[in-house]
Amino acid sequence: MEHQSILELHPGLVWGFAVTVVIMLLLDLGVFNKKSHEVSSKEATIWSIVWISLSMIFSGVVYWVFNTDGSPESHAVAVEKFTQYQAAYWIEKALSVDNLFVFILVFGFFKVPKYLHHKVLFWGIIGALIFRAIFIFAGVGLINLTYLPEMNIFGKAVQINVVMALFGLFLVYAGIKSWGDGGDDDDEDYSNTAGARLIKSFWKVSDNYDGDKFFTIQNGIKMATPLLVVVGVIEFTDVLFAVDSIPAIFAISNDPFILYTSNIFAILGLRSLYFLLANFIHMFSKLPYGLAIILSFIGVKMLIAPWIHIPSPVSLGIVGGVLVLSVLISIMFPEKEDEEKEKLEK
Repeated sequence: MEHQSILELHPGLVWGFAVTVVIMLLLDLGVFNKKSHEVSSKEATIWSIVWISLSMIFSGVVYWVFNTDGSPESHAVAVEKFTQYQAAYWIEKALSVDNLFVFILVFGFFKVPKYLHHKVLFWGIIGALIFRAIFIFAGVGLINLTYLPEMNIFGKAVQINVVMALFGLFLVYAGIKSWGDGGDDDDEDYSNTAGARLIKSFWKVSDNYDGDKFFTIQNGIKMATPLLVVVGVIEFTDVLFAVDSIPAIFAISNDPFILYTSNIFAILGLRSLYFLLANFIHMFSKLPYGLAIILSFIGVKMLIAPWIHIPSPVSLGIVGGVLVLSVLISIMFPEKEDEEKEKLEK
């Protein structure tokens, strides 16, 4: 039973998840944000609570689906799946927070009016729904195909997975590199990223924004506005961050549905979190270092998995502890306000 997927136990849950996400997105864009406006802290707080609550409710559904008969064995599997979902969700949530630093820099670089931020992030989320599905389901399939024959290493019969080992090495490297960089992307020329170049290769880009439009007409010529370029940059940025975050959650579970749903719920709540924290991002100056530790821990977990299994509840506790500690240290030892302003003005 422990190898069964949610897809096998309760196929209807797939439709339930899909319908929930579609309805919430339609309400978000078509009802509550039909007209572009600057999102207030109150509105961002409400939406953050809504998305986190939905995520937690769904984790309860995961437990219910696997606790099929109430037996001790069924309960143990349900707890494992529940903590897998929770660990994957909070790992993705934590790593996605790093996007907020970049979003601030991107919006500042392109001088995007605040009332347009929500629309850019909304379409960025739509792209994430597609790309994350491709990465996760293709990744799980690739992992299942790349197990080496069982061999005896260090006195223990193990079966090493080539892809997981490579992911582990990459995450350790990414963690060390992130620590060295300190999350500093201030000097990035976002007008020359792959996302911006892709938009410019298809359309001429106007010099000015035209409200919340992606396209405008100038001298009889249809042109893309800078807003579409910003969406392209945000989409490309999310793909880059997915290169770190998607391999990280493969260390938690091999159930693609648990990985995808936890990932998407974390991403969907990122927009409201951005508006909630954008004005207080300097209070989380040490968070990039905590994320570097998390990446390295997960990489090590992948590498030692054939010999030592770290249970999901332990992983969840370590990730949560590192996050809380990094936030507390950020609050106790904040960066000087004028230094932070200098960074955002560059």
